[in-house]
Amino acid sequence: MPTISKKGTLMPESPIRKLVPYAEKAKEKGVKVFHLNIGQPDIETPSAAIEAIKNTNIKVLAYSKSEGNIELRSKICKYYKKFNVSISESQIIVTSGASEALLFTIGSIMDPGDEIIIPEPFYANYNGFSVANGVNIVPIFSSIDNNFALPKIKEFENLISTKTKAILICNPNNPTGYVYSKKEIESLIEIVKKYNLFLIADEVYREFTYDNATHTSIMDFEEINQNSIVIDSVSKRYSMCGARIGCIISKNKQFIDTAMKFAQARLSPPTLAQIASTAAMDTGRDYFNSIINEYNKRRITLIKGLKEINGVTVSEPKGAFYCVVELPVKNSENFAKWMLEEYSLNNETIMIAPAGGFYSTPNTGTNQVRIAYVLKESDLKSCINILKHGLTEYLKK
Repeated sequence: MPTISKKGTLMPESPIRKLVPYAEKAKEKGVKVFHLNIGQPDIETPSAAIEAIKNTNIKVLAYSKSEGNIELRSKICKYYKKFNVSISESQIIVTSGASEALLFTIGSIMDPGDEIIIPEPFYANYNGFSVANGVNIVPIFSSIDNNFALPKIKEFENLISTKTKAILICNPNNPTGYVYSKKEIESLIEIVKKYNLFLIADEVYREFTYDNATHTSIMDFEEINQNSIVIDSVSKRYSMCGARIGCIISKNKQFIDTAMKFAQARLSPPTLAQIASTAAMDTGRDYFNSIINEYNKRRITLIKGLKEINGVTVSEPKGAFYCVVELPVKNSENFAKWMLEEYSLNNETIMIAPAGGFYSTPNTGTNQVRIAYVLKESDLKSCINILKHGLTEYLKK
């Protein structure tokens, strides 16, 4: 029998999606499943994006440029000007989602065996992107006890070796909801300058901050314009996850030229999705004000409710729309499966993402889950009640 590659064997399953078969079986039995496992907003996509697709008069659905259509890249430049960041179209490569942007980035700057430092817990697919490129993640632990704040710079320096090529952060953070302060970003800037590293910032949740927290972009700091790489996407900002449009932004020409070779190899990003994304980029501030207000209400409702469940510890997210929750169980994946296979309250149950997959250190986060507050408040209240009663029953076993 032919053998599978070592890389394929090592490729991790997604903690966000791996339990989908269990959820599907629950639905087949007539159980309503509330999806807290995935960051799929229920917010409507801007109508301009949908109308742009409906009204297109394209006769031939052709390839776009490998770097993406100039119309979309021009709109991205205008978007960043609102944040006093000046970039040119030539410093942008449009990708099939932020996922492809990260794959191109890691492939462009790192060789097999090289190392990338990432504060954990981190977006689970960073594990997969690294395995796909033969790259080693060097995790630096952040704790729920201080809301997953950035570890001290000395801890970063202790991990740097001759193989270290980059530091990767997600800001605001998925899965923790932490928003890195300007001071924390400045400390990272000092270390990438000192050791001549790349600083990669996944900033797809830039708009979503709460409690007067403010997002600080690494592109605000010109002194590292040759070190900085920003990953962005329309997926969460405009509730367009299915469009699969992201981008890489960098002022490092050698890096962009290298990433372009990866972009050319996959031909081009999807044409129709770029048309929709170009239209979405004209969305006004009122749209975001409304969404942020809605997410904030959900955040408050969820955190308050979780804190009232005996034995549960929850972080205080200040951005994005996720939180990490510590449960009074030994194995959160077993609990999550049990909730889908064996438990329902009034014929309803919840699907949560086991947090172990958001770490690369073995046997870490095994009693934690990530919850996405992308459901309306009334549904979140139902979910809290289901979790509370589910835990009570599970702990009796």
